[in-house]
Amino acid sequence: MKRHQNLLLLIAVVLLAALPLWLVERPLGPDGQPAEIFGGADSQAQALITRIAPDYQPWFQPLLEPASGEIASLLFALQAALGAGFIGYYLGCARTREKLRREQRRGEAAARREDEDQEGPAC
Repeated sequence: MKRHQNLLLLIAVVLLAALPLWLVERPLGPDGQPAEIFGGADSQAQALITRIAPDYQPWFQPLLEPASGEIASLLFALQAALGAGFIGYYLGCARTREKLRREQRRGEAAARREDEDQEGPAC
Protein backbone atom coordinates (compact mmCIF):
# COMPACT_ATOMS: atom_id res chain seq x y z
CA MET A 1 0.00 0.00 0.00
CA LYS A 2 2.75 2.44 1.00
CA ARG A 3 4.69 1.70 -2.19
CA HIS A 4 1.67 2.48 -4.40
CA GLN A 5 0.99 5.65 -2.43
CA ASN A 6 4.57 6.86 -2.99
CA LEU A 7 4.33 6.08 -6.69
CA LEU A 8 1.06 8.01 -7.01
CA LEU A 9 2.57 10.98 -5.17
CA LEU A 10 5.59 10.92 -7.48
CA ILE A 11 3.37 10.87 -10.56
CA ALA A 12 1.31 13.74 -9.16
CA VAL A 13 4.43 15.83 -8.57
CA VAL A 14 5.71 15.19 -12.09
CA LEU A 15 2.32 16.12 -13.56
CA LEU A 16 2.13 19.28 -11.47
CA ALA A 17 5.54 20.30 -12.79
CA ALA A 18 4.99 19.34 -16.45
CA LEU A 19 1.35 20.20 -17.17
CA PRO A 20 1.67 23.97 -16.75
CA LEU A 21 4.48 23.95 -19.30
CA TRP A 22 2.28 22.17 -21.83
CA LEU A 23 -0.92 24.04 -21.15
CA VAL A 24 0.41 27.60 -21.25
CA GLU A 25 -0.53 29.45 -24.41
CA ARG A 26 2.19 31.14 -26.38
CA PRO A 27 1.70 34.93 -26.23
CA LEU A 28 1.92 37.16 -29.27
CA GLY A 29 4.72 39.66 -29.43
CA PRO A 30 4.39 43.32 -30.47
CA ASP A 31 4.85 42.33 -34.12
CA GLY A 32 2.01 39.79 -33.98
CA GLN A 33 4.36 36.82 -34.13
CA PRO A 34 4.44 34.22 -31.34
CA ALA A 35 6.86 35.38 -28.65
CA GLU A 36 9.13 33.27 -26.50
CA ILE A 37 7.32 32.04 -23.43
CA PHE A 38 10.35 31.82 -21.19
CA GLY A 39 12.54 34.46 -22.79
CA GLY A 40 15.27 35.89 -20.64
CA ALA A 41 15.95 39.44 -19.59
CA ASP A 42 18.79 39.73 -22.12
CA SER A 43 16.50 39.61 -25.13
CA GLN A 44 14.03 42.00 -23.49
CA ALA A 45 16.83 44.47 -22.73
CA GLN A 46 18.14 44.19 -26.29
CA ALA A 47 14.68 44.92 -27.72
CA LEU A 48 14.25 47.93 -25.41
CA ILE A 49 17.67 49.36 -26.32
CA THR A 50 16.89 48.93 -30.02
CA ARG A 51 13.60 50.76 -29.53
CA ILE A 52 15.17 53.62 -27.52
CA ALA A 53 18.35 54.05 -29.59
CA PRO A 54 18.05 52.37 -33.00
CA ASP A 55 21.59 53.37 -34.04
CA TYR A 56 23.23 51.84 -30.93
CA GLN A 57 26.22 49.62 -31.66
CA PRO A 58 27.40 47.05 -29.08
CA TRP A 59 30.89 47.63 -27.69
CA PHE A 60 32.02 44.07 -28.41
CA GLN A 61 30.81 40.80 -29.90
CA PRO A 62 30.64 37.49 -27.99
CA LEU A 63 33.66 35.23 -28.40
CA LEU A 64 31.45 32.18 -28.82
CA GLU A 65 27.88 32.38 -30.05
CA PRO A 66 25.81 29.25 -29.18
CA ALA A 67 24.29 27.59 -32.23
CA SER A 68 20.79 27.55 -30.69
CA GLY A 69 18.80 28.48 -27.63
CA GLU A 70 18.97 24.91 -26.40
CA ILE A 71 22.75 24.96 -26.39
CA ALA A 72 22.72 28.31 -24.57
CA SER A 73 20.37 26.80 -21.98
CA LEU A 74 22.66 23.77 -21.67
CA LEU A 75 25.68 26.00 -21.08
CA PHE A 76 23.77 28.02 -18.49
CA ALA A 77 22.65 24.84 -16.69
CA LEU A 78 26.22 23.51 -16.78
CA GLN A 79 27.48 26.77 -15.29
CA ALA A 80 24.85 26.58 -12.54
CA ALA A 81 25.70 22.94 -11.81
CA LEU A 82 29.43 23.69 -11.58
CA GLY A 83 28.75 26.62 -9.27
CA ALA A 84 26.48 24.54 -7.05
CA GLY A 85 29.07 21.75 -6.99
CA PHE A 86 31.82 24.17 -5.97
CA ILE A 87 29.69 25.69 -3.19
CA GLY A 88 28.68 22.22 -1.94
CA TYR A 89 32.30 21.05 -1.98
CA TYR A 90 33.42 24.14 -0.05
CA LEU A 91 30.67 23.78 2.56
CA GLY A 92 31.45 20.08 2.97
CA CYS A 93 35.16 20.78 3.44
CA ALA A 94 34.44 23.58 5.92
CA ARG A 95 32.09 21.37 7.92
CA THR A 96 34.55 18.47 7.98
CA ARG A 97 37.37 20.80 9.02
CA GLU A 98 35.28 22.14 11.92
CA LYS A 99 34.27 18.61 12.95
CA LEU A 100 37.92 17.51 13.02
CA ARG A 101 38.84 20.57 15.11
CA ARG A 102 36.11 19.75 17.63
CA GLU A 103 37.27 16.13 17.86
CA GLN A 104 40.85 17.28 18.36
CA ARG A 105 39.79 19.64 21.18
CA ARG A 106 37.80 16.82 22.83
CA GLY A 107 40.81 14.52 22.58
CA GLU A 108 43.09 17.15 24.12
CA ALA A 109 40.62 17.82 26.94
CA ALA A 110 40.27 14.08 27.62
CA ALA A 111 44.07 13.72 27.70
CA ARG A 112 44.33 16.61 30.19
CA ARG A 113 41.68 15.05 32.43
CA GLU A 114 43.46 11.72 32.26
CA ASP A 115 46.76 13.37 33.25
CA GLU A 116 45.07 15.14 36.17
CA ASP A 117 43.49 11.87 37.34
CA GLN A 118 46.86 10.10 37.29
CA GLU A 119 48.55 12.88 39.34
CA GLY A 120 45.98 12.61 42.09
CA PRO A 121 44.34 15.38 44.08
CA ALA A 122 46.28 18.60 44.50
CA CYS A 123 46.84 19.57 48.19
